[in-house]
Amino acid sequence: MTAPRIDQHLISLLQPRSFEAEQYRVLRHVIEEGKDGGLNVIAVSSATVGDGKTTTSINLAGTLAQNTTARVLLIDVDLRRGSVAAGLRLRAPEANGLVDAILTPGLDLSAVVRELPEFRLSVVPSGRCPAAPYEMLKSPRLGQLIGQARDRYEYVVIDTPPLVPVPDARVVEKWVDGFVIVVRAHRTPQRLLEDALNMVSPEKLIGLVFNGDQRPTSRHYGYYSSYYHEPTNGQGTLWTRIADTAKRPFRSRVSGTAV
Repeated sequence: MTAPRIDQHLISLLQPRSFEAEQYRVLRHVIEEGKDGGLNVIAVSSATVGDGKTTTSINLAGTLAQNTTARVLLIDVDLRRGSVAAGLRLRAPEANGLVDAILTPGLDLSAVVRELPEFRLSVVPSGRCPAAPYEMLKSPRLGQLIGQARDRYEYVVIDTPPLVPVPDARVVEKWVDGFVIVVRAHRTPQRLLEDALNMVSPEKLIGLVFNGDQRPTSRHYGYYSSYYHEPTNGQGTLWTRIADTAKRPFRSRVSGTAV
């Protein structure tokens, strides 16, 4: 696979020196600052579909992987409509993914990891769609696989299903250190965002990424801007606006649907 084949919205991989990619470095900075406190396994989710969580997951993983001393693994646990493989244009057989590793206890994590050396990134695609995704994610085997990943990689980024429509992401919460919630500006209903935030333990909320915000930014910073504040409990919460060219929803060439 060569870089031009991947989705154009994966800006941290295709144009790592761009202003847009810098916005994902804001996220990277927050994650790296929290590493000593145990922030190693990061879940990325959203309130509902179409908010851009998969684009954020891949861009975050790609940005973390730019640290040449860190090993980074991206896992797609959206077993209902996984899109990481489509975004990265992985041509592996559909069965070669997380589902097979869950169903086969003797299968080591390394057997389903795809290496992308040009990006210094390792990826576990979701694989085939199971008949009962929720039951599969409840399996202790998933916890074992995430545990293996935690031991072998400095950072593990997990693309989860959206929080409100299905309970899948809430099942995964016990195996991750924190959640990044992606919000689609002018699209995600406030009620659904509130529901999503109530579904995540406050101590595990890393922050929110605002995707698709069209408000003007400071003239001194051109077309990008980010916001960060420290709440009173000491847990950093990120509020960031992703730059215009990185804000459009990722659309799979396979399905044509926003992720």
